[in-house]
Amino acid sequence: MQHLGIDIGSSYIKGAVLDADGFQLRHVERLAAPGPVPGLEAGFREIDPDALVSGVVAMLERLADRCPEASGVLVSSQLHGLVLCDARGQALQRCITWQDRRALAPDPAGGPNAFEELERLVTPEGRAQLGNERVPGLPLNALYWGTRHRAWEVADTLPAAIPYYVVSRLCQSEIVSDITHAHATGALDVRSLTWHRDVIGRLGLDGVRWPRLVSQGAVVGEWCHRGRTLPVHAPVGDYHCSQVGTLLEPGEISVNVSTGSAVIRIADGCELGDFQTRPWFDGRYLATVTHLPGGRALQALVGLLTELASAQGMTLGDPWAYLQAEASRAGSGGLVVDPAFYPGNRGDRGSVLGLREENMTVGNLFHATLDGMAGNYAAVAERLCPDPAGRRLVFSGGVALKTELLRRRVQERLGGTHRLAPTDEDTLLGLLVLSLAFSGRSTSVRDAIGSARNHFQRRPRH
Repeated sequence: MQHLGIDIGSSYIKGAVLDADGFQLRHVERLAAPGPVPGLEAGFREIDPDALVSGVVAMLERLADRCPEASGVLVSSQLHGLVLCDARGQALQRCITWQDRRALAPDPAGGPNAFEELERLVTPEGRAQLGNERVPGLPLNALYWGTRHRAWEVADTLPAAIPYYVVSRLCQSEIVSDITHAHATGALDVRSLTWHRDVIGRLGLDGVRWPRLVSQGAVVGEWCHRGRTLPVHAPVGDYHCSQVGTLLEPGEISVNVSTGSAVIRIADGCELGDFQTRPWFDGRYLATVTHLPGGRALQALVGLLTELASAQGMTLGDPWAYLQAEASRAGSGGLVVDPAFYPGNRGDRGSVLGLREENMTVGNLFHATLDGMAGNYAAVAERLCPDPAGRRLVFSGGVALKTELLRRRVQERLGGTHRLAPTDEDTLLGLLVLSLAFSGRSTSVRDAIGSARNHFQRRPRH
């Protein structure tokens, strides 16, 4: 059994043939995703939705030609994207991405900005019922900003998540949503898994045509290519899919570190607390803290350290092997680094403390930065799972899998056992596992994860 898998990311559109018989990803490919539209106001982040459709079509055609026996299409995508459409599903404007910060733009009259005003209108109880997502780039925030600033008329418009707009264009089908992307709009009641009409009304968004919610794995359209017709399953959020790809099970704490990072556990039902509550699969939920400093923070330091060479036209090789070796050899040297170099759950002002002449080396700096990241992950893991006996760690994401020192520093703080995700392509592997459940070959996503874990040889626990 083989499916075509597409992951629509911010930087790349990735694709693979999902071979569920051999639990293998075949013909893994990627194309550059459309870049942000230049010349917009500060804080605005938009992309051309039709360019995104073209990129997905190109990837699907390449994969379909490589795998003529494929039996369907599965899609995952970045969360929090918004394509505002008319009642017929036609885009009314460019796609607003999760990186958009227009809700933080100063109010022309000098009052609170849209994000601050929205925080006032939505009660703490209501915020918890929405899953406790407090990031500027939520589609709900953009919609409220648009009505508050009279930037557009939202009555009778339909807010489409990125992959559902793409699939609608591919299949000439209705724009709908599953719960992973509905939650990502910021307007889903995580208790009832329906649109939160009270919050929507408080924000004056009653006239919006919120998409019809479909069951996870439902066939939402058919894509035709060279005389073949393939069913397309309801797209899922990349975050949710990646945790399927780590083969996460109850009792484990997932530390996912890539460009950004998060700490995650499977919740005991719909838990509300000092964390984000995200609907997952099989009626289960994830308790998580996201937007922690990750690979982007490390890349910022790499940019600083290589700036002089770049300015003088020197081409350096990949610095990561050297930096990791020096960090492991040198220790922190007394440096203390807070890696919050960009806005996230740890603030937006990082710091480097304790600089002295003798510790002003790249090894000391990177070791201390990894220490700072590990401290963040350990503190969040302790918040999500206070009982040390209940913490079994699973590391995933490209940065975590290739940085042994970071894993070691996390484990030294938390103790217990750990394992590594089977691959750094955790989202594509998640699509493969989901194909078992969505096609009916497994009875549930949990059963599909169990089948995958039985297949893969477990890495040694330490």
